[in-house]
Amino acid sequence: MVKVTSFNDQYVVQSSHSLPSSIISVCGMSVYAKDKLPWLKQAVDSVLLQSSKASLFVIVMDGSVPDEISLYLNKVEKANPTVVLVHGLKNQGLSASMNFIIDWTLQFEPKYFFRMDADDFCVKHRFEKQMALMEKHPDVDVLGTALWEIDDNGNQIGVRCLPTKHTALVKALSRRCPINHPTVVMRYTIFTQGHRYIQHMRNTEDYFFWITLAGAGFKFANLREPLLNFRRLGSFYQRRGKALSFNEFRARLTAMKVLNQRTIRNYLYAGLVLVLRMMPAWVIKMAYRIDRFLLKTLIGHD
Repeated sequence: MVKVTSFNDQYVVQSSHSLPSSIISVCGMSVYAKDKLPWLKQAVDSVLLQSSKASLFVIVMDGSVPDEISLYLNKVEKANPTVVLVHGLKNQGLSASMNFIIDWTLQFEPKYFFRMDADDFCVKHRFEKQMALMEKHPDVDVLGTALWEIDDNGNQIGVRCLPTKHTALVKALSRRCPINHPTVVMRYTIFTQGHRYIQHMRNTEDYFFWITLAGAGFKFANLREPLLNFRRLGSFYQRRGKALSFNEFRARLTAMKVLNQRTIRNYLYAGLVLVLRMMPAWVIKMAYRIDRFLLKTLIGHD
């Protein structure tokens, strides 16, 4: 029998199985109307087939989705005791979906929260390796990893590495988002202390979140090993919307203020990136390749 409960007036929780009273880990994913079913299946399978599985895999359908996706997710939920399906009555964005998962799962007193996107897929030992590192290093609150960049057909076309040490990560926040969001695992102590994604900052919610957490004294780290396959689609280099570009610019200014990183160099960098975002796709593509090269060159000095 499918158990359906309404947590609030925006989300309805669906579970066909008895839920545990306490759990270790949660994986949160949000699904949207434009997601592709084959990629979604690959993402879901990569979570369910982990060498160390999440105690709960909570999937939010953020507003209306195609019937084929809804039917598939209902089938997955019924077949897997760890899967919980959440129906969002209207599209509210990634931040709202993740905040809902966080609030709803607090009742189970978990330790770890894994992020996952519906068009990427994990390396099989991702959860196992990240949890082992979190257990070994109790001072780390947010742990990301490098990632493989893949094209529309799933071919690996590059690797995105970021600084690994806390000091270098925090220093980088005035220039870039130094955590690959879909690779992250976080401690639930972040959430029990009241921190949540900023819901009105769509497409930059993770950047602002890391700035807030860094300002509050939480510790960051990245693994050098790529543990996620991230789709860098053909539209990746197209001009970004003004709203997103200005939000990223605001994030850089916020990081400078919150983390006391106001320098002429950082201000010039923020302005240059804002201008670059308005350039043609070929210019953005060239700048991205240069950025990846510089990261690989400098990553050993973090």
